Amino acid sequence: MIIINSKSIIKIFKYAIGAILSVIILAVVLGGLLFAFYAITAPSLSEDKLRAVNSSLVFDSQGNQIADLGAEQRESVTADSIPVNLVNAITSIEDRRFFEHRGIDIFRILGSAVHNLTSNTTQGGSTLDQQLIKLAYFSTDEKDQTIKRKAQEAWLSLQMERKYTKQEILTFYINKVYMGNGYYGMRTAAKNYYGKDLPELSIAQLALLAGIPQAPSQYDPYTNAEAAKGRRDTVLAQMYNYGRISEKDYQEAVATPVEDGLQALQKKISYEKYLDNYLKQVIQEIQDKTGKDIFTSGLKVYTNVNADLQRYLWDVYNTYDYIAYPDDQMQVASTIMDVTNGQVIAQLGARNQDESISFGTNQAVLTDRDWASTMKPITDYAPALDTGAYTSTAQATNDSVYFWPGTDIQVYNWDRQYYGWMTIQTALMQSRNIPAIRALEAAGLDQALKFLNGLGIDYPELLYSNAISSNTSVADQKYGASSEKMAAAYAAFANGGTYYKPQYVNKIEFNDGSVKTYKPEGNRAMKETTAYMMTDMLKTVLSYGTGTEAAIGYMPQAGKTGTSNYSDEELDIIAAETGLYTQNVGTIAPDSNFVGYTSQYSMAVWTGYKNRLTPLYGNGLKIAAQVYRTAMSYLTGGYSDDWEMPAGMYRSGGMLYLDGYNSNNKNYYTPPKASRSNHSQPTTSSSEAKSSSSQEKTSSSDNKVSASASSSALESSTETSISSKETTETPASSAKLDTDEETTDFDPIYSSTPATGTGEAVNSISGNTSVIDSD
Repeated sequence: MIIINSKSIIKIFKYAIGAILSVIILAVVLGGLLFAFYAITAPSLSEDKLRAVNSSLVFDSQGNQIADLGAEQRESVTADSIPVNLVNAITSIEDRRFFEHRGIDIFRILGSAVHNLTSNTTQGGSTLDQQLIKLAYFSTDEKDQTIKRKAQEAWLSLQMERKYTKQEILTFYINKVYMGNGYYGMRTAAKNYYGKDLPELSIAQLALLAGIPQAPSQYDPYTNAEAAKGRRDTVLAQMYNYGRISEKDYQEAVATPVEDGLQALQKKISYEKYLDNYLKQVIQEIQDKTGKDIFTSGLKVYTNVNADLQRYLWDVYNTYDYIAYPDDQMQVASTIMDVTNGQVIAQLGARNQDESISFGTNQAVLTDRDWASTMKPITDYAPALDTGAYTSTAQATNDSVYFWPGTDIQVYNWDRQYYGWMTIQTALMQSRNIPAIRALEAAGLDQALKFLNGLGIDYPELLYSNAISSNTSVADQKYGASSEKMAAAYAAFANGGTYYKPQYVNKIEFNDGSVKTYKPEGNRAMKETTAYMMTDMLKTVLSYGTGTEAAIGYMPQAGKTGTSNYSDEELDIIAAETGLYTQNVGTIAPDSNFVGYTSQYSMAVWTGYKNRLTPLYGNGLKIAAQVYRTAMSYLTGGYSDDWEMPAGMYRSGGMLYLDGYNSNNKNYYTPPKASRSNHSQPTTSSSEAKSSSSQEKTSSSDNKVSASASSSALESSTETSISSKETTETPASSAKLDTDEETTDFDPIYSSTPATGTGEAVNSISGNTSVIDSD
């Protein structure tokens, strides 16, 4: 039996205590050494940092300053103008022992540690000093809150307390904090939220201002009034608990609506209004690329904007000097891009924008409107050519009775007519729907979606209705099309097949003197031969087809029109509300678009109304092409180089063929020998040439066929007389459709009145006679 006497216990206890003390002392020493090391490497305390506005300068493509972002969003307050109730509100909610500690509050740190260990919620231990140092020197991102940063914050806080008075430190903080909606400093917020200076505000209003810096977006009284009231009332409760306001003041303040005294936001801006939409994208790109807040980071940002062109575009939108808009409410959104590198040189998202709103809605990048037949080149024909399903612009296609694959729902052209066999060049020029859908079938949904992805356009699933429509209803910028996306996609046709991601910023100089230059982000999206064939076909749209309104003399350019349509139910609503009927005004549409390009620039234009049920009709359907023509004429001066044919193909009879494919191949369409055409397009009869000015019609976005549907392969054009329905139908179970409506697609007339008479052409494959569209 082991006997331990009292002396042994005391001895063991002494050893244990000594060991514990040794560990504590060692930890303190090591911690002190580590703190000293971090302190040595900390930035130098600077009043310029504590006071700095940190606005960013923005420059155009020529290096001229066009904006000073941040400088006009802050109005500093002097120490003697700060209301006592604001001081009480801030210290009550953020740092109640502010006037007692010397930069670090040990009691608060220990209290926060205990709270965080015993509660499911977390509580910060930073003093107002530390928060100010963080705002002035360090990132506020949670992932950047390292031991090193916390040590340096503490060290600089201690230094600041020795150098400045409590009143000065509190003034720095009040002028530094972000208050939401682009405002920095509590005086700025007071003047813009309430139209008053700080001393004129009530206790309830001051309490709201004191509570906002913790989460400016979350506690925004304009967009989240309930959360803002909750935060304000928490501040008031703390003020009351610490005896800084009376019970009467507390009760009156919490009973006050949080919206009390708020005025409409009127931001002061430090740039010309015509730059607003472009700068909004610059701000977003800066955030995406650097994580920096342009309003506080003191950056020099060099953009790609052509300021003269941007101003000119603004004038085109907002005056009647260039375009005869039907009214002031009609909207336009467009993007102009340098096709050689993806640089966005101009962008404007609306007409008659509210001058009091900064960085408002930019329709030019939103995807909630339909780009209609402008999708046909990138969704249908280019994928068919690039995959080898089609090998020539003379490829034969049948504009005949057609049903969505796997259904008994018929698809129509704008005129509900079918004109039989024609080349894909003629089909695209006239914007026929059935040939476009056949091209998508030939390429395959999976291959077409992959092709679109390579052009920066995505869908959750590709639908057969996407052959003739962008088919989207949300503006999240992820799926579907926008003027930005369409300008970038068509730019790949213009430059020989390379897709460049749209780029607004080319260089950033940071406030530490470092510089970051951004090069174009490009990838091969299609073969050169595909791009050239598409350009060759799209030239005819402006020469003889639906886009003659956009033509600029004899300048080489290419493009495509697109006009969406209403469902029958929507037409009934419009007729009831406006008295407009298609029978008396012709085509009625929610969206009209034009996407065009030269060898140097691409431009995509959307037109419509904010309320989709306010229709375009008559001259309003021509505005998109007119805006394109006006802007592109200004930009190019009416001159642009033509494209050069790449290797791997040849021209025969005006049509393009890949090497190795005979122009006499039976898969290619042969026009009748007795052609009356006076044009240089040998594959179109005179009736076809006239039809180039006919109307198109785009599909309703309601008619969707699932991308998961297994479609039957498009029958070869070598097949003889077989009905279109027999050629394309698959069992109904293999395809989904979310509507039972018939589908049509249309584009408005951009050129002459349709001629009468018909032209006939003999299908060189089967010998069957079919009527060719003679409009």
